[in-house]
Amino acid sequence: MAFDLLCSKMGNLVKFLPTGTVFIFNFLNPVLTDNGNCKTPLNKQSAAILIVLCGFTCSFSCFTDSYKDRDGKTHYGIATFKGLWPSPSSFESDLVNLSSYKLRLSDFVHAFFSSMVFAVLVLLEPNTVKCFYPSLSTNSKALICLIALPPIALVVSLAFMWFPNKRHGIGHPSIEHSSNKTNLLLPHTS
Repeated sequence: MAFDLLCSKMGNLVKFLPTGTVFIFNFLNPVLTDNGNCKTPLNKQSAAILIVLCGFTCSFSCFTDSYKDRDGKTHYGIATFKGLWPSPSSFESDLVNLSSYKLRLSDFVHAFFSSMVFAVLVLLEPNTVKCFYPSLSTNSKALICLIALPPIALVVSLAFMWFPNKRHGIGHPSIEHSSNKTNLLLPHTS
């Protein structure tokens, strides 16, 4: 019961990860680990490759951003020390000041802690645990959640509070989508 309750709090931290990456991991991990059985070495190797690629994607997405051109089309690019390196489809980049999208300390903080949150997600995923650590008992998993998850959640939450993310890159919701004008929890009145 305590394991389920504490591990359900992981959902609050997962919102800091790119949704596509988490979806791909949750979709492919049971297939690659054979539902945690890992009968062949290929299962472990392919699961490890998936974990590394998804972890890299979590970090990399913190260095991407988007901007709108004069027609309202959204363009994505990679943040550099000089500014935003735009996608090839954004031919009107000279009309937008891309130097204002420079890398900041907060980008590196977000990349580090997003990787940390993804690592916690991976280590708590039942198929991964069963594949890589089959001798780990349910009591051990519950103890890990009781001891490790609250401090990690606190540290990550404080880091994201002190270094707010201003980027709206690949895998993260844009400003228009994240700030709905209506509250979905309240009944709609006309």
